[in-house]
This record gives sequence, C-alpha cells and structure tokens, in this order.
Amino acid sequence: MALKTIWSDNVDTTAYPRPQMVRGSYENLDGLWDYKIVAGEYSPKANDSYDGKIRVPFALESPLSGVERSLDAFETLVVRRTFKGRDGDKFLLHIGAADFFCIVWLNGKELTRHVGGYTSFCAEAVAQEDNELVCVIRDPSDEGVGARGKQRRKNGGIWYTPQSGIWQSVWLEYVPDTYISGLRITPDIKTDSVNIKVFTNTGTKNFVFIDEDGKPVDCHDGEITYKVENAQYWTPETPKLYHFEIMLDGDRVKSYFALREFAMGKRADGKPCFLLNGKPYFMTGLLDQGYWPDGIYTPANDEAYVYDIRLAKQMGFNTLRKHIKVESMRFYYHCDRLGMIVWQDIVNGGGKYNNFWIMVAPTIGIGIKDDERSYRRLAREDETGRKLFVREMKETVEQLYNCPCIALWTIFNEAWGQFDSRQMTEKLLELDSTRLVDSTSGWYDQGAPIRSIHRYILPFRMPKKDKRHVVLSEYGGYSMKVTGHVFNEKKTFGYLVYNDGAKMNAAIEKLLRKQIIPAVKKGLCAAIYTQLSDVENEQNGLVTYDRKVVKADASVFAVANSLMCSEVDPE
Repeated sequence: MALKTIWSDNVDTTAYPRPQMVRGSYENLDGLWDYKIVAGEYSPKANDSYDGKIRVPFALESPLSGVERSLDAFETLVVRRTFKGRDGDKFLLHIGAADFFCIVWLNGKELTRHVGGYTSFCAEAVAQEDNELVCVIRDPSDEGVGARGKQRRKNGGIWYTPQSGIWQSVWLEYVPDTYISGLRITPDIKTDSVNIKVFTNTGTKNFVFIDEDGKPVDCHDGEITYKVENAQYWTPETPKLYHFEIMLDGDRVKSYFALREFAMGKRADGKPCFLLNGKPYFMTGLLDQGYWPDGIYTPANDEAYVYDIRLAKQMGFNTLRKHIKVESMRFYYHCDRLGMIVWQDIVNGGGKYNNFWIMVAPTIGIGIKDDERSYRRLAREDETGRKLFVREMKETVEQLYNCPCIALWTIFNEAWGQFDSRQMTEKLLELDSTRLVDSTSGWYDQGAPIRSIHRYILPFRMPKKDKRHVVLSEYGGYSMKVTGHVFNEKKTFGYLVYNDGAKMNAAIEKLLRKQIIPAVKKGLCAAIYTQLSDVENEQNGLVTYDRKVVKADASVFAVANSLMCSEVDPE
C-alpha cells in the first residue's frame, strides 16, 4: 500500500448504514468474501471455486480490498459469502452501492439485479439456516454510457482510478410480514411542523408515531403532520435534530428530522441571496470529491468522514459540494448532526467526451444555446444512456430526500453528459421542490434561475448585467506537493502551483480579499473553493490525500469566511 490514510490500519464499516431508518434486527455482512474474475457473462454454479478473498465493501481496485486489480469491460467480478440465518424468517438484503451492474443470487436463485454504481438497492427474501450469497458484477467504467463520475481507465489530471464492485455496506434486517418500506420527511418552518409519510410493503396506512419525548400518536392515513413546540431551526451553527420512532405491528424504526428551509431571496440591500430559514445566508464551501488513497470511494471507517467535515468547519466553511459522487448515508448523517450544508451533484455519464466542445470551447467564449439539439457535441447521442441518467437522478433524489443537510442539487457539471437541461430541471423539481437547483454548473448556461460559474487562474468578477442568483461553484485550485504524502511523486496537477506553503497561503489570502469578498459585497450568493483534499495527481487540496498534512492556513479561510457571511447577514 503506497499511500495510507491515518485510518488505514483500523478498518471498521459496521456502523448502521442508514441512520434515518434504524432497525434492531440489523446484521452487517461486510468482511472477507470469496472472489474470482472470469471472462464474459457468468451464472453461479454449485461448488464453484474462487481465486481468493476480497474485503467488502472496498472496490476491487483499492488497496483495502486486499486485491488491488482492475476489472476490464469484458470481465465479470464474482463475490461470495455464506451466513447463518433465522430459518423461515423474512429479511431485507441491502447493498449500499455496487459499481456498476450487479446480479444478486441467494441460495442458488437470482434474487434481484441493479444497474447503476451510486445508489442503494434491496430485496426481500426468506432465510434458511445456512445461506449462500453471490453477487455477479460487471463495470464498463468510461467505456459505457452510464454514470461514472471522475473514473477513467487511463487516469491522470482530473481523472482518477476507476473502481468496480461493492463499495458500500452489505447488510440485512429481519422484518415481519407487514413492514415499513420507507419514509418521506418534509419540514415546514412556516408552521413549525414536519410531514412524515410512511410507506409499507402491503399498503397499510395504520402506524404509531412516537416523538422524542416518548409520546405516541395513532395515525390512520399513512402520514402525520407533527407540530414542534418551541421549535429550534437547523443551521450549520445550531444543527438541531429531532428524533422519533415509527411502529407498525411488529416492525419498528428509529429516525430523525430537522426544521429548516432553503430558498432564494434578497438581502437588506436588495441584492440576490440564498435564504436559510428565511434569513440571508452565504454558503461558503469546499469541493469534496470523497476519494481516499486506500479505499478509493470508501473510507476505512466513519471517523474519516468526521475528520473531513470538522476540518472544513474549523476553517469557517459551512458547505461541502459533494462532487460527482453519492456517498454512504453515514456521510450525510454526520453532516446533519455536525452542521454542514451539502450541495449534491447528480453523477454524470454519457459517451466519450469531445475535448473541444467539453473543455476548450467554453474557455474561448463558444457556448451552446440549446443543449436539446447538441447531443452529438456533448456526447449524449445514446438514448439508453439518457434514460439511465433520468432514472439514476430519480433514485439519487429519493434516496437522499430526507437528509436535512442537503440544500442544492447540481444536475450537470461542466457539460459532462449534459442534455435537455430545462427538462431535467423540471423533472428534478417534480421530485423535490424543497431545495435549490444548479442546472448547469460551470459551462453552457441554459438560463436557469441560478447562474453557476467556474473560474480558475483568470480573475473573477461579478457579471454586471445578470440579475439572477450568481454562485461561484468552483474557484481556487491552488496546488502544492508535500513530498511523501502524494499519490504520484512525478506528476502534479493544479491550476496555480507553488513550492512553498507560505507563498501558497499568501496567494490564497490575496484571492479571497481581492476577488471573492468584493464579489460577495456585489451580490455573490455562494462560493465553493477547490478543494478539500488532494485527489491522486491533483495536489490542490487544503489537506493531503492521506489526510496527514494540512497545507492551508486555517486562519486565512476562517477570517475570510467570517467576513463573507457577515457581509450577507450583518447580524
């Protein structure tokens, strides 16, 4: 293992994977599984042989998997484990994420299948005393048209090592014949109440709601609107969570909600701003790609998530832009409880990118006025890929809808896989009208309510004629290599490269004071600095890839962030 994080030797993925629907019958199936790699398609057979052991939930390519081998597009990864069960009892088998196409077999029969590498899926089954679980996985990575984020077989620059297989926890929970299948939690600060819809596998609408004081309320309409007395609103500074339980016959789940509202409005001086709970609020954040040198997409344990969130807060940031990746539900739970706003990207896909239209044209002022007619230019000619994106967007929003921390959805980033932006914005708002939407982050603006700009190297100035809510959704990218703490000692990627920490921090301070703070005064609504940590060849993080050396001067950002926030809301 060339580069290890401070948690590499303390792997622990046993924390409850879904904190907003907790059952007492939880059993974690992570750990060492059998694995093999075969050519072509594959169906499990009795008494199959395997090549060795793989640690789940870590991608095949990651050091923490114990294998560290790539999966070609024509190959199939097969992973297997056995477990003891409560013979005859019904259970739900959950897989947090498997990249990219996964067929699940249980006791010799196909149980379920799922396409898409970033969202969770589950299936109902009946346990035997002895059970065999087999997952058959294929992953085309950047040779396919599905969502893949920054993965590329030929990594380098802003493209990173691809990862395949199960990369979030596998677990089960026993349930009665009638059980709670889902919750939809919608807060309303205008009435200091929360609406909770309860979904069941049989459609029954009778359940009992129990508030955090233990008071039960019988419900018969499939939902409850619960009034909160002496309400406390959620903010990054005061991240108040309210805990509750739902009982349905023999089933019982624990969950939580927060009272908060994200919206667009105006400051006291009449300039556009974002609102948090009805008050002007400046969102100052970091680009957070969620990569780790030991686990790629998966941190060694929960404390790794907590470290990143707390480091950002110590520097005065109140927002993380989760960049082209959907995290484990544990990440969002920690943002909820610690107080960190999240901008969530929908993961991009599409065909092979045309380097001119995707990367060069925007920098020389060539735009695309109508992305409904630019499928070829933006590598979205494949209809199946477009339909898959819509489905995965829906799955992402539904999976994360209940998370209080999420303030904004980013649909397309820098035109990668961009298509039909106006239609996609309408579809997303149909799924979730309670949050902000950044339709086209960076390039090829299609006239949505939020104007989203990326600016590196060249000076940033507020658009003079654009009256929309303007956000600087990427900026900075100042880079410095820390020898002994990098993925590749021979290559460095960054927008401005420094060899001295003091000079880099002085340049960052100048950028913040000369460009960003003045822009806030002129009406900038939010700013996202690139980036939280180094990622592979990118060395423009505020902390090294292994999280062992903080390169940025925390006080520089803390002071600047305080000034930005006070400019928007002097109180």
